[in-house]
Amino acid sequence: MSSAVEAAPAPLCFKINGSCYRTLHPFGVQLTIYVVCALGMLLTVLGNLLVIISIFHFKILHTPTNFLLLSLALADLLLGLTVLPFSTIRSVESCWYFGDAFCRFHTFLDTVFCLASIFHLCFISIDRHCAICDPLRYTTKFTVRVAGVYVVVGWGVPVLYTSIFLYSKRAEESLGQFLQDMPCVGSCQLLFNKLWGWINFPLFFFPCLIMVGLYVKIFIVATRQAKQINSVNRRAGSMRRSGATRREMKAAKTLGIAVGIYLLCWLPFTVDTMVDSLLDFITPPVVFDVLIWFAYFNSACNPLIYVFSYHWFRKAVKLVLSRQIFYTRTSTVDLYQEE
Repeated sequence: MSSAVEAAPAPLCFKINGSCYRTLHPFGVQLTIYVVCALGMLLTVLGNLLVIISIFHFKILHTPTNFLLLSLALADLLLGLTVLPFSTIRSVESCWYFGDAFCRFHTFLDTVFCLASIFHLCFISIDRHCAICDPLRYTTKFTVRVAGVYVVVGWGVPVLYTSIFLYSKRAEESLGQFLQDMPCVGSCQLLFNKLWGWINFPLFFFPCLIMVGLYVKIFIVATRQAKQINSVNRRAGSMRRSGATRREMKAAKTLGIAVGIYLLCWLPFTVDTMVDSLLDFITPPVVFDVLIWFAYFNSACNPLIYVFSYHWFRKAVKLVLSRQIFYTRTSTVDLYQEE
């Protein structure tokens, strides 16, 4: 008498035909992933919210450069508020419970905010290049109007690009051979397969090349300026490094860290997207989730690497967190003054 035991059926996202299979994690693993993702969202939202409040409140921060930082913080804040919560559920549950229409809208927001963030990082590198490599003409070359143009381009191009590919019926009809239907009910995979991978690659890679090229030049110029100033000080008999030397070297180091974190966060996902399209999409879902969350993590790092290293921001955060901005006239405080 045989006692064959039938294997339990794999859990489904929905109790209907054609439903996607749900990946079950042990409770401890599931809780850990939720906690890590929640901490990432909290860091993204709070960090960028502090940037926005500081630049809005303190009049001395109303400069062209800080307007770029403000727009960048807004993109990262919106990503943390509107995209990451649903991406967390999709990553942990391996199911999309929110319908096809919201899946398309979620993909739209995800792409727009990520592209806007990367474009703004690229524009900030251009700004820093002008400030360090051409300081005498910087104030005339980088004005509020120029910053406004950068902000409009940084938002307009991602919105236009994503709208065409996700909501244009004409694009959907002409690119039909590249599109892939939902593999199962409960999936949210609207990427345009090979075409999407090859178009997305230059959109992410070219800003990366621009940033690397500019930051390498910034580092070379800052190092040369530091050596020249030290040489003048030695000839004058002064052993003290000037404040300008320290500022230039600090700027070079900060920008180098920014480039390194940008590459660490975005290149793995971008390269995988292109290579995976050539290999018929063999990347396991778990690996893809890790790569996309590394890219998301860049939005949490932006306040740290671009703003938290600045003395003025530390003073602004202290005033905001101590709630002095509500009780005293702090909008005119000179945040650049050394204590």
